[in-house]
Amino acid sequence: MKKNITKILIRVSRALLIVAGFSVALSGCKKEFLEPNPTSFFEPGETFTTKTGLDAALATADRHLRSFYTYTSVVESSLPISTDYMFSEMAVAGKTDNASILADIATRVAPTEMPERMTFFWDESYNGVKYANSILTFIDRVPGLDEASKNQYKGRALFHRSFHYLTLCMKFKDVPLVTKIIESPKTNYKSTRRETILQMITADVEQALAWVPEQKNMTRVGLVNQGACRQLLIKCYLATGQWQKAIDQADILINSSGFSLMTSNFGTFINPYPTTWAITRNVIWDLHRPENKAIAANKEVIMVMPNRNNTDMGMKMNPMRNWVPFLDNANTKTPAAARAVQYFPPNNASFRAQYNYVHAFGRGNAHMRPTWFAQESLWYLNGVNDAGDLRHNTTVGNWITMESVKYNVPTGNTWFGQNLRLYNGTTLLCTDTVRNWFDWPHYKYYVEDPLETADVGRTDHRGGAGDWYLYRLAETYLLRAEAKFYKGDATAVDDVNRIRQRANCTQLYTAVTIGDIMNERARELHMEEMRHTELSRVSYCLALSGKADEWGNTYNVNNLEQNSYWYQRIQRYSDFYNKGKVAVLNRQYTIAPHNIYWPIPSAAILPNGGNPLRQNKGYTGYNAGIPMWETWQEAVADEAKGD
Repeated sequence: MKKNITKILIRVSRALLIVAGFSVALSGCKKEFLEPNPTSFFEPGETFTTKTGLDAALATADRHLRSFYTYTSVVESSLPISTDYMFSEMAVAGKTDNASILADIATRVAPTEMPERMTFFWDESYNGVKYANSILTFIDRVPGLDEASKNQYKGRALFHRSFHYLTLCMKFKDVPLVTKIIESPKTNYKSTRRETILQMITADVEQALAWVPEQKNMTRVGLVNQGACRQLLIKCYLATGQWQKAIDQADILINSSGFSLMTSNFGTFINPYPTTWAITRNVIWDLHRPENKAIAANKEVIMVMPNRNNTDMGMKMNPMRNWVPFLDNANTKTPAAARAVQYFPPNNASFRAQYNYVHAFGRGNAHMRPTWFAQESLWYLNGVNDAGDLRHNTTVGNWITMESVKYNVPTGNTWFGQNLRLYNGTTLLCTDTVRNWFDWPHYKYYVEDPLETADVGRTDHRGGAGDWYLYRLAETYLLRAEAKFYKGDATAVDDVNRIRQRANCTQLYTAVTIGDIMNERARELHMEEMRHTELSRVSYCLALSGKADEWGNTYNVNNLEQNSYWYQRIQRYSDFYNKGKVAVLNRQYTIAPHNIYWPIPSAAILPNGGNPLRQNKGYTGYNAGIPMWETWQEAVADEAKGD
């Protein structure tokens, strides 16, 4: 069965490659993602005129959605979501030995140079659109499907297409609109105004909501369900300024869809290395174990992305490799100038189970490192560092500080077994604090790789594949709080406090600003939300609402490239960008207001010879005089004409 599914997916991938509706350059990442490359052509009509073909196409779309959170390549282990976080107040690039480190964003990012996984978001968003369009184009040619079944396929395809267009609109602003698979290549697309794309996808998700069943009526998890459509619709209503409609949909999800916040322990308790790092069982730990995310007992999950080791759809994430500090490095010393931490495999004479950090924490490489805000100041409320917050709690084992790690080199080390320290008096003991010294949320980053664990000679436990949340109910509460804030409803504070109460916080809000809501998103949804995408969306929504941010600023939707809530948060909260304090290989950490939107890649502009696409303000090639479609209906009508 597994081999048959793989063959079908290869066939579908080949077919999808030759029916692309929008010409984008195939990057190295994309080729790897869709391997094996086609060696012969298949007629798309044959592939998609069977139910098996449709199922495989839908499985490809689901896998592709998950890739934004889990995709790594052999050449580079970085995750797309890491790149997203580098464009926020929460994190920066951390690989200080990399000459091309993405630090100087303000001067370096350009249509011809988009480092890290920036082009992944463009290329693979349009691939996701293509997969959805393939289903929508060919569904009516499949014999034997009743109307309800057809509508389910259509609804899931509309969800996927709308999800990707919401991302494209918040990352790239005005983009080409592609809604069908065309019979011949089209190279004269125009950009379409963002506002009208948002209107179209809102209507599409409304339709999807009517067609896609609830999870309780489905036999499989991981497929797009009605709850996921409703959650996406809330975001679409927010992006189109329909605050009450967003509240109404959130009310349904929270009150009458069978979902509820998990408030007590559930599922399987995973306490993998208690001798090294003990976990006191708690609901936050259980909630974020991959083993518990997709089980029936988890009433909080709205949509999960199954990602299992040794399966067709598994993608090794390397989360500990990407996000944990580079502990096993000679740049961190004991006060006696000996190496602070070294990873020993279990078959090494220096291995001590009590200090088995390579398995308990993973071999971190700090491709991304958190800001001081993310580690420390975010967690203060009412002037108090909330010690009860289970999401930032070292006592129960959910959060790890560098000072809670111990010197673990047993030979010739007088400091063996004592806690790490950053200073010995005034002497700095770590010469690379960007990459080697920061705290992290263990409950989010720990994902076991059984194969790596079983190899007693390995010292590079990077983390394996694991189920990942796309949507859960905690975010619904915070989306409802956001909509209430824009509407001027003071009960927004209740939704934020509900999330804090579940996390065992001792400090609660008496009223909330948009900053309080975004701070709670940062605490609750770390590495679940796409932080830059969400900050861009909220910047747009805040400007639409006319409401002030926490500093009293108001914004204009037509001028966000010059001043936005996104930029203000980075300026005020990041201790790296534009501070002039840290340089990596002669690169300063810089970011500019126009970087809220990423450049339209030259690789997408050049093949589109018939019309120039609208480049974003602040980048080479920007020209406000370049025409674009003002309505989505015009763009769709133009598609029908071809070149």
